[in-house]
Amino acid sequence: MATGKRRSIHASSGNAAGPSGYGGLRSNRMNFRPSSTQQEDRGGTRPTAAPSSIGLILVTMLLHVCKKSLLFDTRLKIAIYGGTIFAVSLIADFVAMPRTYFSRSDNALNQYFVKWGWGWLMSVVVPWVAMTAHTLGLGRRPILLRHLARVLLATFAWFAWTWLFNYVETTYGRCLNTRDVQLQNKAKCLQSGRFWSGLDISGHTFILIYSSLILAEEGSSLVGWEGIKDLVMREEHTRTTPNESSTGPLRNLSDGDLEFLKKVHGTLTPYLRGLFVAMTLQQLLWDIMLVSTVLYYHIMIEKFLGGVAAVITWYVTYQWWFKLPKIGLPAPGDGLFKYNEVRTNPENTAAGNSARTRRSTLNGSNQPRFMGMPIRTMQETMPEQIPPSNRQSDPDVPNSRA
Repeated sequence: MATGKRRSIHASSGNAAGPSGYGGLRSNRMNFRPSSTQQEDRGGTRPTAAPSSIGLILVTMLLHVCKKSLLFDTRLKIAIYGGTIFAVSLIADFVAMPRTYFSRSDNALNQYFVKWGWGWLMSVVVPWVAMTAHTLGLGRRPILLRHLARVLLATFAWFAWTWLFNYVETTYGRCLNTRDVQLQNKAKCLQSGRFWSGLDISGHTFILIYSSLILAEEGSSLVGWEGIKDLVMREEHTRTTPNESSTGPLRNLSDGDLEFLKKVHGTLTPYLRGLFVAMTLQQLLWDIMLVSTVLYYHIMIEKFLGGVAAVITWYVTYQWWFKLPKIGLPAPGDGLFKYNEVRTNPENTAAGNSARTRRSTLNGSNQPRFMGMPIRTMQETMPEQIPPSNRQSDPDVPNSRA
């Protein structure tokens, strides 16, 4: 059978010959030709964050670990403090604890950190509050002073409780092994070489617990702090895009305030990260020294009363006073805009609740289950047994035992 040449599908033209004509032929056969006047729609015009460096990733991981420690659930932390002080101190009152380096009152941590504990606390809290308030208040001095008033109030509370503890001990105590009225004074009793017996409420327990609670409350400002940079970037994009209105938390800021926030946030954030790590280390040190105090110093009631005073002061200030809308001081993280609010959609919540209700109704929520599967009881699997006295004999069936 003779074989013929395969015919080309496309008709050849005179311009197809040669390399120069091949381009023209290919151009004529294209199914789509881009128009030079047509504008390309790129889409996705919202700005994106710059890629993170390895150093920033490592810092973020470190901050994540620090948040797990410093921002631990405050109410659960208080419960742990109270239970430890009550139970362990009660055991230590009757059982002699082994002597360690921490049992010595002249150990370095007690001499240079606990006794100067309020100064160490102020060394990290004051710059932290100043920088966060300066950023969130957009440089307004009245807002900065109102935030610093929280630190001043905490200092006053610490001084007042310390004075009260000393007053109770000196006023309601007595000098042992003597009835001399002149020696019923703590200073004269100790100078005479005798012992003074009084209710010595633990000031160390108070300052250690109160400092830990203050660090946790003030450190909560870092939650959502890194996202301020993205909020500024989105707000700038929205304002430069025509026919687009802003709905973000920075929509009420002027252009000058937005530029100030962008500059100050970028400048102070590295320092705040370092302070947050220092606050976490300090909080861990206070917890270690609290365990030492519980094991070796004071009796249970003295430590428990000191802890109760710390918790009451924290609750009255941070949980009540600072949350009052008009007469209270601003809480940590308050400013001219909100950056750490988590909003929930009520429609999605209602839909989720209705779906869960529907699933529980279809699956039988009252039926016992194991790993999601219903459990059949013996009453469901066994046929219903009728008592012999209620059975009726069938006359058509002969009785084989008759």
